[in-house]
Amino acid sequence: MKKILITGGLGYVGTELAKFLSSKNYKVKIIDIGYFGNSIKTKKNITISQKDVGSINKKDAEGYDTVIHLAAISNDPSALLNSKITWETNVLSTLHLLEICKKVKIKKFIFASSGSVYGLSNKPKVDENTELVPISDYNKTKMVGEKLVNNYSKSFKTIILRPGTICGFSDSLRLDLTVNAMTFTALKKKKIFVDGGSQIRPQVHIKDMLSVYDFFIKKSLTGIYNVGFENISIIEVAKLIKKVVKNVKIKVKKKLDPRSYRLYAGKLLKTGFKNKHRVFDAIEELQKKFDEKKLKYNEKSSRTLFLKKKLSK
Repeated sequence: MKKILITGGLGYVGTELAKFLSSKNYKVKIIDIGYFGNSIKTKKNITISQKDVGSINKKDAEGYDTVIHLAAISNDPSALLNSKITWETNVLSTLHLLEICKKVKIKKFIFASSGSVYGLSNKPKVDENTELVPISDYNKTKMVGEKLVNNYSKSFKTIILRPGTICGFSDSLRLDLTVNAMTFTALKKKKIFVDGGSQIRPQVHIKDMLSVYDFFIKKSLTGIYNVGFENISIIEVAKLIKKVVKNVKIKVKKKLDPRSYRLYAGKLLKTGFKNKHRVFDAIEELQKKFDEKKLKYNEKSSRTLFLKKKLSK
């Protein structure tokens, strides 16, 4: 049985990833500070240690084959709340974790970076060779994190994943991500608010993201890979939502967020990975969960607002 250590395993992706891998008979250990609670109900093949990454010691990581490093201050607005904490969490803690992994001789390290490291780009295909022009603390810390991971590539296999914006349901749901936020507003208020609309954003369904992690656990591949399968404009997202959620109106406001770029995942697809889910599937699933009263807003659903309260204490 392979043993997988996941940092940030109680977050939006981590919660679903831990359950997904445990169902495939991996032994999973989660290390997470627990800011956003614990939504994992199953105990099969999963253990949880509530601590921050900077406090991880050799005993925490000994005996694990693969480390998947998800833990981070994980979006632009959250990163702006406290630059010092952002750099400590996203860079210094990553360096500490890499040193621990080297000492215990893990075999593989998978780093969750972000497609946003490319910054603004007009290229029709933003591939892994595109120049990195990060424009925020979050983007910059992810870029530096990548460089740190690459420095350890002689000690263990390293994989760096640059996903687009993830969408779809999770038991640790985020409602501050593009598709999720717009769908929830449509369901709750019967209105879809669009800032600008022409901006292109790469999207990836959370279930495909889980499969990508499983794929790289199994494969002997290394390197940097974009993960994004639909480059669609914000107004196109709104129109997809309108097809699913009936009797809603699209309200267009002047552009507030200029970020616009396309991710090209040709390198990943050439390895044999095949995505199976689309943005439309995520919207349908979110509506289904809403109808089942499982899609609810709480303060933890918006990471930035919740962290603002947490960090001000």
